[in-house]
Amino acid sequence: MTKNSLFLPAGTQLLFSGYDKINVAKGVVVMTKYPHLFSPIKIGETTVKNRVFMPPISTNLADKGYITDTLVEHYAARAKGGVGLIVTEVTTVEPVYTYLPGDISICDDSYIPGWEKLASAVHKYGAKILPQLFHPAYMAFPIPGTPRLIAPSNVGPSYAKEAPRSVTIPELKVIIRQFGEAALRVKKAGGDGVEIHAAHAHGLLGGFLTPLYNKRTDEYGGDINGRLKLTLEVIEEVRRVCGKDFIVDVRISGDEYSDGGLNLNDGIYIAKQLEKAGADMLHVSGGTTIKRGSAIPAPGTRQGSHAALSMEIKKHVSIPVATVGRITEPWIADELIANQKADICMMGRANLCDPDFCTKAQEGREDEIRPCIGCLRCLNGIMFGKRVACTVNPSFELENEDTLKPAEVKKDILVIGGGPAGMEAAFVAKKRGHHVVLCEQGDALGGQMRIASVPIAKQDLAKVIKYMSKKLQAENVEVRLNCKVDKEMLETEFSGYEVIVSCGAAPIAPAAFTEFKHWATADDILAGNAFPGRRIVIIGGGSVGCETADYLAPLIHDLYSRDREVTVIEMTDSIMAAESGPGRSLLVQRMMKKGIQIICGAKVEKVEKDKLYYSQKGKSFCLDEFDSLILAMGYRPDTAFTEMLKELGITYHVIGDAEQVGTAKDAIHAGYDTAVKL
Repeated sequence: MTKNSLFLPAGTQLLFSGYDKINVAKGVVVMTKYPHLFSPIKIGETTVKNRVFMPPISTNLADKGYITDTLVEHYAARAKGGVGLIVTEVTTVEPVYTYLPGDISICDDSYIPGWEKLASAVHKYGAKILPQLFHPAYMAFPIPGTPRLIAPSNVGPSYAKEAPRSVTIPELKVIIRQFGEAALRVKKAGGDGVEIHAAHAHGLLGGFLTPLYNKRTDEYGGDINGRLKLTLEVIEEVRRVCGKDFIVDVRISGDEYSDGGLNLNDGIYIAKQLEKAGADMLHVSGGTTIKRGSAIPAPGTRQGSHAALSMEIKKHVSIPVATVGRITEPWIADELIANQKADICMMGRANLCDPDFCTKAQEGREDEIRPCIGCLRCLNGIMFGKRVACTVNPSFELENEDTLKPAEVKKDILVIGGGPAGMEAAFVAKKRGHHVVLCEQGDALGGQMRIASVPIAKQDLAKVIKYMSKKLQAENVEVRLNCKVDKEMLETEFSGYEVIVSCGAAPIAPAAFTEFKHWATADDILAGNAFPGRRIVIIGGGSVGCETADYLAPLIHDLYSRDREVTVIEMTDSIMAAESGPGRSLLVQRMMKKGIQIICGAKVEKVEKDKLYYSQKGKSFCLDEFDSLILAMGYRPDTAFTEMLKELGITYHVIGDAEQVGTAKDAIHAGYDTAVKL
């Protein structure tokens, strides 16, 4: 019996506020809060238990294309958590080109046993599974020995080292057969179908569909029918060898959001042709890999970012249509389906972050769902062979917060600092059976994350603070706010305690730069402890400096007299040099649109009361028409507390920014890793 179930005489009539569907069987009432999301749906000949599907997210958990036990565990955990259908990460159909070092392949029969194991593990929990069949073509990873990359035409992405060669028609016939053979292996292994990736101007099929890459004049190019021909022939081949009782799902971009690319009218036409060709389902995404930030939603992107596309396409086809794009909350997903914007919600990062997302949502335990913040650090390093990871979930697979082993020796633990590292450490330590006291000198938990949640597109960080605070409450961790631990307390009340130091770091503010008449740190500004004027200079073009500039600049810089003018000075040759991905791209784009002046390769030489001097490329410059100076020059750990602990001979551990300044992911993971070893 679940949390939201109760025993009643059969036939009892009830009305429950806030729950739209009530199932009564054998005297048991099961309340479903999201009836649209958790209703079954028929895809082709297959019935799926609900409409929460997991889209492909690269994991790098395969081994040279083969399914590993870790990969099986990864997907099985999401199936156990209630997902209706899983589309795996990219699964290559031929042996020559590798997309990512740890992606899956099914290019010959040797891969079938691994797929049998994976399909069986997912089916155990009533979920369905499809691989995403893919030919990387010009998107292939250029490992040594890889031949020249192929493409529809001699056109490749901007970051390519050389132009790809145009694939020949005889080669295309072989590739079509390879797609069919790969699909048949999936069927033999017990898979429920395949997804054919033809979206985002990505890979061979996506490249053929888009006019941005397809410049051919033969039967596979020219107009939209020519560009679509290859995908239709792949569908035809898969259907021919696998039959009608096998799901064929096609992922498309309903709109590429790019001048010269596919638009919504194209997307509608493509969808109608795919249905005629035998597709059972359409997975409607948007954008391209060319226009960074369009296909993979960055932090702050509205939920259901491609829902307008799926809604319009749904009007023109009779097969189920799935939408995707930053759908992380159950109410959003239920509304999208209820309002006819889609039949299915693809929810990737939500299920990545919390494998039990579906179960918690269905049982009305939304406040227990671990919140995805959209940071995309799950995919950082994927191109370089690093495993998938999550900022908010430091316990990703079998060894996780729900399966923590009790400590062999119970200890008294004092955690100093209530930021994300300290909160995670306190929670894990308490759950393992230790007696834990968390002391925070401020009046609220969250630490640096509270400040980090202020800039534009960072608001989801507040959800993490709320979630982690609730975990501490649920575990009955003793939390003391407005409590600054001193030497006397360590020698008396906390005598014998093992200490975890998580007191963070302080902004760097060189004395030479504080001569200006009105200066503040970026933290001061974001925390509301200082307020700038109208002519602002920010020293430091890292993430904090750029986010602060974005936060302070007017949404539209129209030369209004009261507009702020913001200038960022960065010593290196590029702003946000340590960051990559769509989040960085969209932030820089906003800064440019807002008219923020960016000065890179500049060294600040001197600051006076009303002037700033800097050098750039051997020349000296002076800024004197500004009224506010903001320092965003990084952070420095405060070691004073650790020196005190050393002096007292207390066993201690330093974590998070108190040890080394890093990301929220670094902090939370450090808290977890330290506490599991206590």
